Amino acid sequence: MAGGDGERRPAGELEASVLAALWAAGKPRSAAEIRSEMPQPLARTTVATLLIRLYEKGVIDRKPVKRGFVYFPVEDAHGLTARRMHRELDQDGDRSMVLARFVERLSPTDEAELRRLLEENGH
Repeated sequence: MAGGDGERRPAGELEASVLAALWAAGKPRSAAEIRSEMPQPLARTTVATLLIRLYEKGVIDRKPVKRGFVYFPVEDAHGLTARRMHRELDQDGDRSMVLARFVERLSPTDEAELRRLLEENGH
C-alpha cells in the first residue's frame, strides 16, 4: 500500500480511487475488475479491504455472484457529498447555529443558488 515514493497513502485517497473506478464503470464490478481499473497498483487484499470499509460505511452496496460479490455505489458523487454534509450537521446539537454559520460563509453566488433551490422545492 505504499506510494511510488515510499510514503503510505491515506485510506481516504484510496477509497476515493475505488469510488471513482465504480462511478466510471457505471455498472456493478468485482474486486478484481475494480483493481484493474484503478490508477494505483494495489494488492488484491487492499482493494478487498477498501471495498469492505466502503460497504460498512453504506457508501457502496454489493450483490452476490458466483464466487464473490460485485460492488456498486449507492449514490453519485454529489449525493455522497450531500450525505457527508448531513452527517456533519447531525453531529452537532445546535443545528440552527450550524446552518446559520454555514449560510454566513456562503459566497453571494452560492447564496443565490441556495435560495433558488429552496424556492424551487417549495421551501
